[in-house]
Amino acid sequence: MEYLIQGGQLLLGISILVVLHEFGHYIAAKAFKTKVESFYLFFNPWFSIYKKKIGDTEYGIGWLPLGGYVKIAGMIDESMDKEQLAKDPEPWEFRSKPTWQRLIIMLGGVIVNVIVAFIIYAMVLFTWGEKYIPANNATYGIYCDSLMVDLGFQHNDKIVALDGKQIDNEVTYGEIRVQLLLDGIREVTVDRENHDVNIAIPEDFAQTVLRVGAKELFTEEAPFIIDSILPNKPAESAGFMKGDQVIAIDDVQLSGIIHSIQILKESKEKELTFKILRNNKEQIIKVVTDDKGMIGVARRTPLDFLTIKTKEYGFFESIPAGFFKTGNVLKRYIDQFKLVFSKEGVSQLGGFGTIAKIYGAEWIWQRFWEMTALISVMLAVMNLLPIPALDGGHVMFLSYEMITRRKPHEKVMEYAQIAGMFLLLAFMLYANGMDVVRAWFN
Repeated sequence: MEYLIQGGQLLLGISILVVLHEFGHYIAAKAFKTKVESFYLFFNPWFSIYKKKIGDTEYGIGWLPLGGYVKIAGMIDESMDKEQLAKDPEPWEFRSKPTWQRLIIMLGGVIVNVIVAFIIYAMVLFTWGEKYIPANNATYGIYCDSLMVDLGFQHNDKIVALDGKQIDNEVTYGEIRVQLLLDGIREVTVDRENHDVNIAIPEDFAQTVLRVGAKELFTEEAPFIIDSILPNKPAESAGFMKGDQVIAIDDVQLSGIIHSIQILKESKEKELTFKILRNNKEQIIKVVTDDKGMIGVARRTPLDFLTIKTKEYGFFESIPAGFFKTGNVLKRYIDQFKLVFSKEGVSQLGGFGTIAKIYGAEWIWQRFWEMTALISVMLAVMNLLPIPALDGGHVMFLSYEMITRRKPHEKVMEYAQIAGMFLLLAFMLYANGMDVVRAWFN
């Protein structure tokens, strides 16, 4: 069911974005009286699931869910329709239009993707507001993964400054993680038991994170306090009680809930010694975990201990806020390219499986729309790459034409289109193959 929910969200999100992206090309072409022969959601080699011709345009749904397309008359594209190009140009063809009009037609899809992201972010902020936990409100500090511990961080540290500059009161740990990866931060100051400690960040930190596959780096910690005891589970017979605070497991002092989860995950069907606080007195309880590393208690959640701030937006407030958020996401995604095009970054690429996972295993509409907006930004940037067969490839050739006032030879365009299609196919096979490899090796 988890995979069905993820797959369903991916299919719906991509379908919305593909249709709107292609509509951007379509509406620009129509504005300049250029004939659009086909408008398809998904590709349709050999046959279509549905098609209907209205006026000059055939609208349809293909069976291969790898994107979509509009076929614009008189344009060298993935259809490789050489028969039409062998004839003299017609006034309603793409090749007959001025360069600036052809450029706008090719940029139409990318422009719509950015507009769509802006509208979604604005409406999400208007509908649900913005919930966040400022780093300064994480009173129990952070739980660090092994990479951060190796750098000198400790569990329950509180990050107070980056490169000597105090962190803003509204900055979240999520934003701090992004700054560490993308902004070249070289020193982090933490509050450790009321003393400031400076920790050096190496220059190759971002590459190391990618190489070892570190996911969170650190996350907000909270105390492990039992909220309830599940019936007929090991904790019940061992004598645990509601309100017990677990402070150590097998002599390992706990930083909190996240730390305990990591220990229990690696301790399946094993007897463990728990040190607990009950009525401010320490007690020892031994218990054998089940085959999943569980003892049968419900913990109080970190949200019970962390102050969550909610910022509400009126309709007119959400518009500039959505604009700012779209710009920030766009900037950060572009910043990531210096990591993507590295040896470590290439090893972390993923395909449809990776994209599906960002939607999550539950269908939550706020998250669905936020992730769809993010993918819309990703599509805008990826489509602008100067690769033939992408919009950016066409923009590159049109830019050359505008500068030199000479059209590239049609044979050059054809060969470049073929090369670009093979390059994209190889990229898709690699990215989706990496998903299969990761799933196979867990």
